[in-house]
Amino acid sequence: MGRLIKQSTKQLLLGTLLLGGLAGLVGCNDAQPPSSSPSASPTAGPGSPAPSAPAPSPTASAPAPTDPSLFVISAEGIGPAKLGMTLGELKQALPNATFEVQSPFIVDFDAIAVSQNGKPQFYVLYLAGESFGDDDVVQGVLTDNPSYRTDRGVGPGTAIAQAEQIYGDATLSYNTQNESREYVRFAQHPATNLSFGTGNGSSETAGIYPSPTAEYNETQQFREDATIQSVLVICLNEACTPASP
Repeated sequence: MGRLIKQSTKQLLLGTLLLGGLAGLVGCNDAQPPSSSPSASPTAGPGSPAPSAPAPSPTASAPAPTDPSLFVISAEGIGPAKLGMTLGELKQALPNATFEVQSPFIVDFDAIAVSQNGKPQFYVLYLAGESFGDDDVVQGVLTDNPSYRTDRGVGPGTAIAQAEQIYGDATLSYNTQNESREYVRFAQHPATNLSFGTGNGSSETAGIYPSPTAEYNETQQFREDATIQSVLVICLNEACTPASP
């Protein structure tokens, strides 16, 4: 029972990490039709004219993968790191990778950095101060590696204006109660358990927010050069909370 409680706590906190930053976005975008951002202005919003920006390039600034399926971001995970598998199973799937603990990683979370050929591929998140062994279940995976993309070609390094052409109107937000982590959500967001990170509201934001700012801040205007910086996928169901042995 102790193991079950521990795993449930991890799941709850991982959910808070993602959904806390997206509070107010789920539902407010679902009924909006896709639209584009202007290329002549540093901001974008509903009803803006179509941009003259080039079409998104899934492999821009990233090496072409030998097997594209190994680099896909989806609701199931990031590349070979699937939600619900154990760390031991991930190690078996990547026998040539290195697994290194990074503590601290972000506030409230440590991580296992998974690297190949000396380059970090993604990070398996777990509750700060806890151990994470081969029998523990993967519940959260984050990547800032531009090789990893959704099936529509969106991932770290993708311009928000380009992603908006694919997934529809963008809404950016951050909450000071969630470490001011900034996220962007789209009208046709690819998955409810997938988060596109864009920065930190405590420093430079991707979004352009009305002044003065509040605890929760939201906007549909953003800098012309704003990009997606990271992608986080978490488990939101009981499949990633195993019962105690």
